[in-house]
Amino acid sequence: MKSFMKTSVAAFALTVGANAAAAEGELVLYHWFEYMPQEVLDKFTEETGIEVTMDTFDSNESMLASLKAGGIGTYDLSVPGDYMVSIMANEGMLDTIEDGELKNKGNIEPEWADPSFDPGRKHSIPYQWGSTSFAVNRDVYSGDIQTTDILFNPPEELQGRINMLDAQGEIMVMASLHLGIPQCSSDREQLKALNALLQDAKQHWTSFNSDTAKEVLVSGDAAVGQIYDGFSAKAREEGANVEYAFPTQGYVAWMDNVVLLKDAPNRENALKFMDFLLEPENIAAVTNFAQYNAGVKGVSDFLDPNLASQPEKNPHDNVGPGVFIEVCSEEVQAVYDQIWTNLKK
Repeated sequence: MKSFMKTSVAAFALTVGANAAAAEGELVLYHWFEYMPQEVLDKFTEETGIEVTMDTFDSNESMLASLKAGGIGTYDLSVPGDYMVSIMANEGMLDTIEDGELKNKGNIEPEWADPSFDPGRKHSIPYQWGSTSFAVNRDVYSGDIQTTDILFNPPEELQGRINMLDAQGEIMVMASLHLGIPQCSSDREQLKALNALLQDAKQHWTSFNSDTAKEVLVSGDAAVGQIYDGFSAKAREEGANVEYAFPTQGYVAWMDNVVLLKDAPNRENALKFMDFLLEPENIAAVTNFAQYNAGVKGVSDFLDPNLASQPEKNPHDNVGPGVFIEVCSEEVQAVYDQIWTNLKK
C-alpha cells in the first residue's frame, strides 16, 4: 500500500532524528499532508521560541500503522479523524490532558466539547471538520452527479477515469451507503454484496490516491475524484471545472482532532501548541488555508467571507445523511480488512 510504505519510512527516519529533537524548545507534529499553513507554524515559533518539526501522512490508517511501527515516543501530537481517536485511545496510544492544562479549552464550540469519540475531550481538541464525497469534471460529464452510482456504477464517459481515496473507511462507508446497509454489518449476505460491489466497481477506477486527489482533477488525469470538500474547492480555484456532489444516498462527515500522544517527548510544548490552535485567530488561519470548518468559538471574525458561499458548504435539499465512520468490533473489522485487502490487489 503506497501510503503505508511512504509514511512508515518517514516514521522510521524521524525515529532516528526526532528523538534528538526532544530538547527544550522543540515540537514534533505528525499531520495530514497539505493541511497546515506554514505561516501558522512560523507564528507559533515566533511567539514561543519552539521550533516545529512536521511529518505528514495521507490517511488515518497509514498514520496508525506508522505510529505502531515506532512513532509513539517520537511524535508529540497527531491529527486523527473522529473514529481514529477512539481506536487510538482504546489501544493506549494517547495521553490524558488533565483539567486545567489547557487554558483555552473553554473556546471549544459546545457541539464539539463532548464528542462520543472523546468524551470530555480528555485526549484531544477539535481541529477541522467537513465532508468527504466526490467531485466530477463538468467538461467531461453533464448528467446527474447526485448519486453514488457515479463511483460504483459510472456512466460510460467516466469509466476508467475515477480516482478513489486510498482510505478504507471512506470507501467502505460510501459503498455501504450505496447499498443501503449499515456500517459494521455482520450479515453474511450484506458482506458478500459489499465485496461484490467493490470488486465490480474497481474496474472503473484508475487509481487509489489521497495525496494527489486534488492534482489529478486539476490535471485532467481523472474526471471523477473521491475527495474532501476543501480539496474540491481548491481544485476549482486551480482551474478544474469540477462540481462537488452531495449524493442522495449520503456522504461521509468527519472531524479531525489534535491528540496528545502517549510518551510525547515534548509534552509541555505540545500543550502550548494545542492552546495556540484554540485561539480563534490562529485556527481561522488554518480554515482559510484548508477551506474546511473550525470547532472553536469566535472564528467568524477572522474568516474569508467567501468560504460561506462555496458550493461544498451548501448541500442541496435532497442530500442524503452525513454519517461519521463507525468503529467496528474486532471480528467485523477483520472481515472488512480482508475485503479491503482483496480490493487493493
